[in-house]
Amino acid sequence: MHARFFKSETTYKFDVNGSSRYFLRLHFYPSSYPDFNTTNSYFSVVAGGVTVLNNFSASIAAQALTQAYLMKEFSLAPLNKDSLSVTFKPSDKYNGSFAFVNGIELIPSPELFDLATMVGFDDQPLSVNSANVQTMWRLNVGGQYISPSNDSSGLGRSWYDDSPYIFSAASGVTSQADNNVTIQYRNFSASIAPVDVYRTSRQMGFDGNVTKSFNLTWAFQVDGNFTYLMRLHFCEYELSKINERVFDIFINNQTAIKNADVIAWSSQKGVPFYKDFAIYVPDGAGDEMLWLALWPDNSMHPLYLDAILNGLEIFKISDADSNLAGPNPTISAMMQKQLDEEAKRAFSSDQPKKTYTTALIGGAAGGAVAFAFVSAVVIGYKRKRRLPDSDSRTSSWLPIYSTTHTSGSKSTISGKSHENPEGSSKPKQTSTSVDYDQPEEIDHNSFLAMHRSTLSLGSEHDENESDDNTNDIFSQIVNPKGR
Repeated sequence: MHARFFKSETTYKFDVNGSSRYFLRLHFYPSSYPDFNTTNSYFSVVAGGVTVLNNFSASIAAQALTQAYLMKEFSLAPLNKDSLSVTFKPSDKYNGSFAFVNGIELIPSPELFDLATMVGFDDQPLSVNSANVQTMWRLNVGGQYISPSNDSSGLGRSWYDDSPYIFSAASGVTSQADNNVTIQYRNFSASIAPVDVYRTSRQMGFDGNVTKSFNLTWAFQVDGNFTYLMRLHFCEYELSKINERVFDIFINNQTAIKNADVIAWSSQKGVPFYKDFAIYVPDGAGDEMLWLALWPDNSMHPLYLDAILNGLEIFKISDADSNLAGPNPTISAMMQKQLDEEAKRAFSSDQPKKTYTTALIGGAAGGAVAFAFVSAVVIGYKRKRRLPDSDSRTSSWLPIYSTTHTSGSKSTISGKSHENPEGSSKPKQTSTSVDYDQPEEIDHNSFLAMHRSTLSLGSEHDENESDDNTNDIFSQIVNPKGR
């Protein structure tokens, strides 16, 4: 595995279209590297003037979430200038602290946001099209994991199973559209969500004697003192008439909308629709949860006492100080006890020590970890191009060249630099990195090989390393199914 380490403040400068929104994805694999122990890493990241991470510890976050690696995704509003600066700064609160990153993605996207209904203030919509947001959850409700390669419009998003977030045993029933149902985008473009999101759903069921006795509820732990956007995706692929399935939507025990009728919104079977709701979550004790509940509405005497949801996205909106950073997650008491016992066993045993991160690779978080890193460079810039005489787009990975200093001994960046943000038009190429291979054996056959034919790295690699191996370790980290 490759990583880039920073002992001092370091800035990358990316050429961008000032009128376009961009996805920024930061990938972290907090393992142990020679000379760098990521448990000692605390740092901040500022992108385009927005603080996206502050005093961040990838090691603590990975342990608390029982994940071997992390991906942080942000959607940055148009900058109205032709460059984006991404700055990594080690924390000054800890001696010897440093910053690191395993991969960066910067992907132009269409404008995906507009107005959202403020829960509790229906007459005061919130404009989100100029906001910077962080993706907190993106769920294919009632369906399976959708990989980045199967996302729509080449945006490379991951859509996860929603079942881990269902509250209580009342999980409803899952459903999938028949093969003869065609999903037709008529109210918005396919960039909002892929077809697979709208072909599956979670419902309460058609038996009113059962559904009237429970809510269909999801629960999420969030950072307080932020406003959150909840995007609910709907598509009615079973029913075709108004007033056949009507329900109410509640967010944090407040009514978001009454008498929700998907056919009334979309006007036709098989036509997707979505609703955006915004809600402020205070920072008081017990306020760190975000709840979504669906409840059948019988006031309109619908044909079925039922509710439906096809997809769910939750975004954190930056505050007035252009901040998206929250605190590091807290490791649970049970997990801390396990870590303490593991440390005692490792200290007292003559056997080779096995770190917690290594244990996670072996089997935590519901499956094997699938990795695909940019070989030697670790910084990827995904550029979309239109095919001649076609509406389709392909994408390629190009190397990004840093104009600032990073710690280490081996240079893995070559080629011409972007213009120095500090004014020198031809800066001296001094960017170096520490590129360490992860000591554990990796199953390259499990890696996802995307855009292999257009991969251009322009970086150094071992001449004895085979082309097949280079193809396997190349561009994108892919999350396994589950969280």
